[in-house]
Amino acid sequence: MGVGIKSLVVGQLEENCYVVYDESSGEAMVIDPGDEPDRIIDLISEDNLAVKYIVCTHTHFDHVGAIPELKKETGAKLIMHGDEKEVYAAAKDMAAFWGYDIDELPEPDMFVREGDSVGLGSLKFEVLHTPGHSPGGICLYGEGILFSGDTVFAGSIGRTDFPGGSIDKMKDSFRRIISLPDETRILPGHGPATTVGAERNENFFMSEL
Repeated sequence: MGVGIKSLVVGQLEENCYVVYDESSGEAMVIDPGDEPDRIIDLISEDNLAVKYIVCTHTHFDHVGAIPELKKETGAKLIMHGDEKEVYAAAKDMAAFWGYDIDELPEPDMFVREGDSVGLGSLKFEVLHTPGHSPGGICLYGEGILFSGDTVFAGSIGRTDFPGGSIDKMKDSFRRIISLPDETRILPGHGPATTVGAERNENFFMSEL
């Protein structure tokens, strides 16, 4: 028994939502529930998982839209980095600017920072603060897996031109990620999975470092 991972591509921006759980205890977290809460809830119900946490790798609107209904359904604690407060507060307005509508978002329950960890049963995922795409962007690292949000994609990186973005901080965050073991699986916020080794060899951003 170990880590279980289910994923859904949700919303018009095709964001990856992950349900991560301890196969022994059934304790789970939902990472970046961006849209389509009914589909996410159905995925949780398939194995009768107990969702302890909703974790935001960052809080742009396409990663948070399903939080209100999911939190109401599960009672899970909402977690994000403290530097993400302003982005989260502006998410509904940002959605409207892009032509989308999301419900009023609940207040966060917990703020994490570099070096904290999120535990599910016997599993532990370390919080890596990886700003660049967003000031409070985080990755979760554990069990040989990195949930990278919109920091690193297969062959690419997240945009740095949104409010609070920084190309210099993105360079630092990218360096941290490619320093992890080659075999580390990267599960990003959009697009296909990859590995640290593949990104060190193939990501266009290597030429910017």
